[in-house]
Amino acid sequence: MASSDNQIELITPKDEFPPGSLWIPTRGAELQALLGHLRLDAEGKERLAAEAVMVLSKCIPPQSTASSTTGLVLGYVQSGKTLAFTALAALARDNGYPLIIVITGIATNLFGQSRDRLASDLQLQANRKWRLFENPRDDQHAVVADLLRDWTDTRLPDYRRKTVLVTVLKNGTYLRHLVGLLRELDLTKIPVLVIDDEADQAGLNIQVAKGRQSTTYQRLVALRGALPHHTYLQYTATPQAPLLVNVIDTLSPKFAELLTPGGDYVGGDVFFEQRTELVSVIPAQEIPGGANAITEPPPTLLYALRIFFLGVAAGILQGEDQQPKNRSMLVHPSRETPGHGQFHHWITQIRMHWLDILRLPIADCERVQFIETFGEAYKDLERTAEEIPSFQTIVDELEYAIRQTSILEVNARPRTPAVDWKATYPWILVGGQAMDRGFTVEGLTVTYMPRDTGVGNADTIQQRARFLGYKRRYLGFCRVFLEQGLLDAFKAYVSHERDIRDRLSAHRGRPLAEWRRAFFLEKDLRPTRRQVLDLDYRQDTFSDKWFWPKVPHGTDELLAANRETVRQFIATASWREDSGDSRRTQDQIHLIADNIPLIRAHAELLMPLRFTQEYDSQAFTGLLLQIVEYLQNHGEAKCTIYRIRKGSERLRSVNDEEEIPTLFQGANYADDDNTDMTYPGDERIRQSKGLTVQIHTLTVHEKDRGPIIANDVPAIAVWVPESMGRDWLVQRRW
Repeated sequence: MASSDNQIELITPKDEFPPGSLWIPTRGAELQALLGHLRLDAEGKERLAAEAVMVLSKCIPPQSTASSTTGLVLGYVQSGKTLAFTALAALARDNGYPLIIVITGIATNLFGQSRDRLASDLQLQANRKWRLFENPRDDQHAVVADLLRDWTDTRLPDYRRKTVLVTVLKNGTYLRHLVGLLRELDLTKIPVLVIDDEADQAGLNIQVAKGRQSTTYQRLVALRGALPHHTYLQYTATPQAPLLVNVIDTLSPKFAELLTPGGDYVGGDVFFEQRTELVSVIPAQEIPGGANAITEPPPTLLYALRIFFLGVAAGILQGEDQQPKNRSMLVHPSRETPGHGQFHHWITQIRMHWLDILRLPIADCERVQFIETFGEAYKDLERTAEEIPSFQTIVDELEYAIRQTSILEVNARPRTPAVDWKATYPWILVGGQAMDRGFTVEGLTVTYMPRDTGVGNADTIQQRARFLGYKRRYLGFCRVFLEQGLLDAFKAYVSHERDIRDRLSAHRGRPLAEWRRAFFLEKDLRPTRRQVLDLDYRQDTFSDKWFWPKVPHGTDELLAANRETVRQFIATASWREDSGDSRRTQDQIHLIADNIPLIRAHAELLMPLRFTQEYDSQAFTGLLLQIVEYLQNHGEAKCTIYRIRKGSERLRSVNDEEEIPTLFQGANYADDDNTDMTYPGDERIRQSKGLTVQIHTLTVHEKDRGPIIANDVPAIAVWVPESMGRDWLVQRRW
């Protein structure tokens, strides 16, 4: 793009754009001012700017004809998504977007947090290029109309035009007011950017399975309907719901972009793969629940508090309390408010009791014994924290550290309190759902989470991971205490997150509608809440288990293609008769090709096969995922291929569902007692190690050996050993 006389012109031929890009935005004065204001190194600023350019390039160009699109922008939990869309907003202003709408979540504390960050980073108090409207009402349309009219006045220089920045709660009432305002405006030629922060929360249609629309979803649809020329961007760290909603849904993204965190970011891979010593298990007997009433502070809570207070004292000794920094602890029990109150009461009483002891004379026996209880926690920190002061030096600071610590219960009702981080250096926050998502806990070092996985929604669980973030500098002081099941879920999510990002990255530049909704996810976890999905999905794994299609015959076109795939593979393999009992019939003697490179069998035989039945297709897609994953670490793996019955056709009939109920022939015996086996049955025709593929050739009849449906039908059966097992999820396409 080039800019002169405040007019923006596209000058780059479309075929020279990066894949998926519609245009190339120009980095202008507003983005440069933002970057100059930020405390980032040069690499961080360049990454922020480059990713903003990449996202905006996928948006509807400001000078194009009126149209709309939806994009997904995927970051990590606590990785700086707010700053990312702030940079995008600045870049959008540079490129001629007069109106930017930021939908900032469902809670007032998150709304205030996002609004304040936008105001601070864009320097709105002194920057008159912006006009901020918070939860605007429709009676403000005249003011907004005047501001937008400035953008169509060619006499005005750019600095005299104000970008309208709207921040609005994701709430039916506030969204209704905003829609009313927008409908009063002529927006036909006004390019608009809509940013939906935490897009997987609240806005999706939770009534879709019932054929209805939920209120907030209705409002978002109406909002989009009031904007003829706009891009709707969904920012989230947990993309499962937006990715799995029906592709015809108005909130289904058409493209996806990935955000990259800075070098100081600490993600789940650090806690659950690289630095596992920072994570501890809360024993089951210390997890409060219906059948497990906890009447006193659990030992692990006391230990976590010792770790935290020692870290606070160390930070004070290092002068952090004199800087705009914090140390905090998060206690995150179940979502029930009474549980929060119990933990808040315990911690408050513990703090008072410990201060009383520390005020005793230094030689007092009770005080001496109390100090000794911190010894194990200090040794724990000493193993992981660099340049930690001596134990005695920290003990001398311990009373002050505890005395300075504020304890706050953070609940959504009646109103979530704001944390005045400037008031004191150390904080202990106790709460549940109010801190599940988007809530930033400044300087978080110790997390104590005595709760289980709940219903097991992967995205909900990951949003609890407030302990992730930019904390490389003080990582050695960080500790996470989790129930075993929740710990396992966080571990599993690391692999799942890596897999889904890799698949989206590989698909970058192509329409997201073409992206196969298939990825690895532990069967104990669900991707997201069921009520937002109208398309079903299948979760499964193949481990010491056969795959074979129920409907291998399919359509004539598909059948012809599968025949050719099998024919070509058979022609290039070396075959010999398999060994077995000499009394076998000719139908029970097969051909075998062993030591076939698995990578070849995958590419030449399995990958090209197609199935019409959705159940077969989902299972086969999951199988292929497992094979590809295994090949990444075992590229030299071999497999064994059998041509059952040497390629002669077998007769199979379908059932009432048009499926073949049984593919395999059973075992045969030479005696009536079934003790003298002559043939073990097809299911046992496999190797003890590695993948085994059987190629069957069928004549498929209608039910009860009725008329022939298809001849020469190739049916593939695949045995997957336990070593290749991996849980996956595949969603049907329609």
